[in-house]
Amino acid sequence: ITIESMPGETCDLMRRHPAVYGPDNVTYCPDTAAAQAATGLDVAAAIASIETQLAGWPKAPTPAQRRRLAATFLAAGDPTSALVQWLQLPEAERVQGDGLDDALVQALRKRAASASEGTQIGAALAVRLGLQRVHPVDDHTGDNLRIDDMAGFEQAIRAAWASAPAECAAARELDTELRAAPDLLPLYRRTNSRDYQRLPMTCDFGRALRDTSPQGFGRQYVTGWDLRNLRMVANICATFRDRPGTRVLSIVGASHKPWFDGWLGQLQGVEVVDVEEFLAGE
Repeated sequence: ITIESMPGETCDLMRRHPAVYGPDNVTYCPDTAAAQAATGLDVAAAIASIETQLAGWPKAPTPAQRRRLAATFLAAGDPTSALVQWLQLPEAERVQGDGLDDALVQALRKRAASASEGTQIGAALAVRLGLQRVHPVDDHTGDNLRIDDMAGFEQAIRAAWASAPAECAAARELDTELRAAPDLLPLYRRTNSRDYQRLPMTCDFGRALRDTSPQGFGRQYVTGWDLRNLRMVANICATFRDRPGTRVLSIVGASHKPWFDGWLGQLQGVEVVDVEEFLAGE
C-alpha cells in the first residue's frame, strides 16, 4: 500500500540541503524531534533499524516488538507505518514503553482519529491484511521552483484557473457535495472514473500551459507537477522491484491519477488494474 506522504529519507535529504530544495518544502514533512529524543535515533539510524527489525520480523511479534517498531517508524519520519504497528496491538498493550513515551503515544492516538485517507484507508487496510507498514511515496524535490517574482507567478496561475470552463466549477461543487455525504463510495467512483480524469488538464494544467507571461510561469508550474508525478511513480516502483508479481494499492489524490495510470502503465511487467471494477460493487 502506497500513500501520498513524504518518505523520511526524502525529508532528511531536503533538510540537509535547504540551498537546493528550499526551506519551505519541509513543511510537507513530519517533525521527528520528539521521536528522536525518545529513541536516540536520527532519521538515517531509524531507517537502518527498521530494515534490521523487519528482516528478522517474527510471525507472532510481541507487543514490545511492535511498540519498538512503532517508535522507530516515528523517528524515521513514517508516522502512518507507526500507526499500522500501534493498531495491531491489543488495546491493553497500547501504552508507553519500548521507545514510546507519553508524547509519542498521544501523537499516535491523535493520528488514529485523523480523517486522512492514509489513516482511514491505508493504515486500516494494512492492519486488516496483516502488513507491517505502508509506503510513503510523495516527492517534492522536483517542484521546488526558484521563482523570483512569486506575486507574478501566483497571479499567472490564478488567472489560468479563473479561465477554466464552467464545468470545472460545477465539478468542484459536486465533489464538495459528495465529500459531505456519509457514504464516500459515490465520491470514489466519480474521482476514479475515466470521464473525471480529463478534469485536471481541462481545469488546471492545460489552462496553465496557455499562460503567456514572459517568464513562462505556467510551464514552470506544469513542469514541477510532471516531475513530482514522475518521482512518485518511481517511488512506487521501488516498493515492488524486488517482489515480482505483488499487488499494489496506491492511494493518492485524484488529480495524480491520469499521470500515474499513464506512467505506471509504461513500466515493464506492470499491469494497471482499473479500480472502477472494484468500486462498482456494494
